[in-house]
Amino acid sequence: MYKRKIEKVLSQWKNKKGHKPLVIKGCRQCGKTSSVLDFAHRNYKYVVCMDFHEHKEYKSFFAGALDVDTLTLAISAGIRGARFVAGETCLVLDEIQECPNARASLKFFKLDGRYDVICTGSLLGVNGYRSKEEQEEEEQASVPVGFEQIVTMYPMDFEEWLWANGIEQQHIDYLRNCLENETPVNEGIHQRMCELLLRYVVVGGMPEAVSTFLETNNMNDVSDVQHGIIETYKADMLKYARQEDKPRIRECFDSIPAQLAKENKKFQYSVIRRGGRSSQYAGSLQWIEDAGIIHRCHNVAITELPLDGNAIPDIFKVYMTDIGLLVSMLEEGTAWSILQGNLFGYKGAIFENLAADILCKMGRKLYYFQKEGGLELDFLTRYKGECYPLECKARSGNAKSMQTVLKHPEHYHVRQALKFGNYNVGRNGQLLTLPFYMMFLLSEV
Repeated sequence: MYKRKIEKVLSQWKNKKGHKPLVIKGCRQCGKTSSVLDFAHRNYKYVVCMDFHEHKEYKSFFAGALDVDTLTLAISAGIRGARFVAGETCLVLDEIQECPNARASLKFFKLDGRYDVICTGSLLGVNGYRSKEEQEEEEQASVPVGFEQIVTMYPMDFEEWLWANGIEQQHIDYLRNCLENETPVNEGIHQRMCELLLRYVVVGGMPEAVSTFLETNNMNDVSDVQHGIIETYKADMLKYARQEDKPRIRECFDSIPAQLAKENKKFQYSVIRRGGRSSQYAGSLQWIEDAGIIHRCHNVAITELPLDGNAIPDIFKVYMTDIGLLVSMLEEGTAWSILQGNLFGYKGAIFENLAADILCKMGRKLYYFQKEGGLELDFLTRYKGECYPLECKARSGNAKSMQTVLKHPEHYHVRQALKFGNYNVGRNGQLLTLPFYMMFLLSEV
């Protein structure tokens, strides 16, 4: 098991008096189940795990009364070794979206209070296909609003990747100190971090891909894992989406590399299919986003806080949540080029998706700024209480749009900016340049 940040969330949840059942949602294969089970086995005497995806028959336990005594009696009778002891048992409900009644039961477990419940869900909230029986079950079951705590888990982020590669807290504290004091990073550490960044780009944060790389150091094996995950996503699209939506969801998903390869990376439905329109594909794109596979980056009307209030709903870019999966979707040989230090391909799309990967896994929403005339800022974020433009450049350059914005604070309301690329820490007036691997340190809001 690799160290994951969800461990801290789980510990805080358990130690909170009167805590509600916990629901952890996230894309498939990001490590939800393994993290939950590892935590449960370390913190409870008894663990009862019910995987509704693998064991459809478990749904029958929730087909009748949902009071805790009835449920625990049925489960302990039907699952060998299941024991329920007040204060000592953790019930793990895996892939809970497969059993709406199980989710409805969380209200009763909260009111009862004897047993802790942790749930995982990969496709919670997606608009999908249901059989007649499943539709009836879903209509009868109610989401236990107010009786559950929901958190989102992502694939391993860059900091977790550093942990897996033996980078210790003292090294991360050193990098943070360099950021805060605007001093260059020691050259040896700088080169090591640059190397780890390039490897993160091609491997990404899917736990199986990470473990495969660290165990074998073979990118062909990693690529096989990544392609397997992509095929799982496509299988989900066929299995869980409504019949009329299935081909459109696949078309949306398959168009992502082409969308990012354009000079103007704004998502365009006509790229999916000639003549494609929002009315045809908006729901399909939303399905992919709800499944946690992609994140939208919205254009904003003005470069000032609050960014969410200034976002333009129908103008956005789309990035893969995990950079490694994006690279696996690109042409053969791309990963090898990246490991040689070439991130210039696809008109900067790899650099931009890397930034989106780091920011969204920090829990930040994604925004950019573009207006007619060519002025464009790659990303905008809230940092130290202000609106900060973030430029992501593979090569050094003047960043003309950034300079224009900084020269006209009366129009753009921006006083400072950050530029990330393949260089060390340095400042030039209002512009602070940082190595790309430091982006994960922008935790201050």
